[in-house]
Amino acid sequence: MSNVPLAPPPTTPQRWWSFLLRRNMQFLLDIGLLLGVFAFSYALRFEFRIPRVWQEKALQQAPVVVIFQVLGLAVSGVYSYIWRYVGLSELKGFARGILVAVVPVTLLRIAQISPLDVPVSVIIIDTLLALGGVVSLRVLRRLVYERYERTAASPRRRKPVLLLGAGRAGVLAAREIQSRGDSELEIKGFVDDDDAKVGSVIQGFKVLGATRDLPALVRELGIDHIVITVAKATRQEMRRILDVCEQVPVKARVIPGLYDLLQGNLNVSRIRNVEIEDLLGREPVSLDMELVGRFITQRTVVVTGAGGSIGSELCRQIARLGPKRLLLVEQAEGALFDIDRELSAKNPNVDIIPVIADVTDATRIDKVFAQHRPDVVLHAAAHKHVPMMEKNPGEAVKNNVCGTRCVAEAAGRHAAKAFVLISTDKAVNPTSVMGATKRVAELVIQTLQARFQETRFVGVRFGNVLGSAGSVIPIFREQILKGGPITVTHPDMIRYFMTIPEAAQLVVQAGAMGEGGEIFVLDMGEPVRILDLAKDMIRLSGLRPMEDIEIAFSGVRPGEKLFEELGTHDEEVSKTRHPKIFIGRIAKPDVDALEVAVEALIAVSLVDDGVAIRSQLRALIPEALIGADVPGVTGPSVTAPPSPAMALAQG
Repeated sequence: MSNVPLAPPPTTPQRWWSFLLRRNMQFLLDIGLLLGVFAFSYALRFEFRIPRVWQEKALQQAPVVVIFQVLGLAVSGVYSYIWRYVGLSELKGFARGILVAVVPVTLLRIAQISPLDVPVSVIIIDTLLALGGVVSLRVLRRLVYERYERTAASPRRRKPVLLLGAGRAGVLAAREIQSRGDSELEIKGFVDDDDAKVGSVIQGFKVLGATRDLPALVRELGIDHIVITVAKATRQEMRRILDVCEQVPVKARVIPGLYDLLQGNLNVSRIRNVEIEDLLGREPVSLDMELVGRFITQRTVVVTGAGGSIGSELCRQIARLGPKRLLLVEQAEGALFDIDRELSAKNPNVDIIPVIADVTDATRIDKVFAQHRPDVVLHAAAHKHVPMMEKNPGEAVKNNVCGTRCVAEAAGRHAAKAFVLISTDKAVNPTSVMGATKRVAELVIQTLQARFQETRFVGVRFGNVLGSAGSVIPIFREQILKGGPITVTHPDMIRYFMTIPEAAQLVVQAGAMGEGGEIFVLDMGEPVRILDLAKDMIRLSGLRPMEDIEIAFSGVRPGEKLFEELGTHDEEVSKTRHPKIFIGRIAKPDVDALEVAVEALIAVSLVDDGVAIRSQLRALIPEALIGADVPGVTGPSVTAPPSPAMALAQG
């Protein structure tokens, strides 16, 4: 460690002296400018032949007018602005300050108090030129800072880039890049497929052409990479852009999302490489905030599985809606600690209560519900990993069936307003123990709806979420980092994907819409072939599929389907008022028979008899194709027809 002593921090008098010194320089510059502007206004008024009598008056009027103008600027807060950051948003302050100064000068003219009665024409000319002058002085300072000081601060060679997208997001990105003295990027211009914009100048940069012109522009300008500044790029648009960049070839990077841009949170350091999530991206979710607000705001809300990927995001979304109290129920101590600390820091006005509890512990859950009397319960706790549950079927029944029943019954006993089960597309025509247990959980809440009519029991069913625990994407990333191969189970394997925030928002929206007894189905968009996903991830890593990174087919695992469904043939699936949420009412089960069958299932799960568990699941769910104990049965064919929900989504 160096022995050089650190300089002491500046004292308060030192800070004030530095502040006053900077402000005095601004005052002096403004005074000099305003005196010159006033003299020039007189010269224009008399066509540069000022009579002697008016010269004498002008000399007496100038100090008074300039004092009024400087005082007006000071009162309007202009001298608190940092010059090198002055922009259009500060223009109102300058205008207000100059107009404030006009009032006393005009009153002196009306009262004809000689020699301070400035001619009206001079007042008008001086006001306009003074406003333009003080603003121009600061703009000039900003230009000097951006053009010269930035170069001095960053002597290294900057990378020439093109901004692809000349809309609002592109303008914000260009402005941010320009304003940063340490930016490593040098903007050469825009590229946009809107022919009307080609040739125009935006934020000082020309729109040089369309994406079809990229090969020529990259060669001519020596472009290092393309920055995609299309804030609302669809999956198809993003793929088309990347295909063009790959053919050039030139690397593509991307800006943050539209929300960050509009909130002013864009930071050049956050311009990043294109990720697979960008290719799987979906339109932002539009929520009925009035309905969701009535559902959550000033209510006591319980989220089980609060430390998981879905549960933690649900907690984040709910905390923003202003609940009275938010209970985080989680068995894993470390995960609970992390989400509790995060939410408490970001939401100091929300009463956040971490609860370590096993959802299958009826006594513990009942005590928690009796103490806090929750209004809304979102049940996200579950075992979700298909191959793992095939090997541990007893635990799947314990957590997914017993846990759901335990929490749902506690919600009903303590008169919660709503209970929302987070279900899965794997509950439809289940071929796995995990999917079958989630289907049983759906049936369980159907029976409880009849017992506890004060509580609205609903389920929300969706497919894979990007970045969740056990997702294929982090597995592929790890395999690419190791040099491959990437393992894909089957070349025809397809899945639906959505982002974790989108899934969480739609769960809250569906819960608010539910009247009791519904199974909501989320629109998962277009299916994605896992093989194509693997190839895209290899390309985005700058490598070539089957050349730099091999793709190996490992075979469909027990319980897996080639494709997932979101609705059953026995359900009536229809649209709701929300374009991304569908509703399906499961035919009401025989309550007594179902309870007997569920008790039998729980009994065999306690001894962890895999064969008996699967047999009992098939008895409970006739449409189930649970084939882990039957060699060769892996699920329905990939050519099966789409589910009713998907047909509605596409229609």
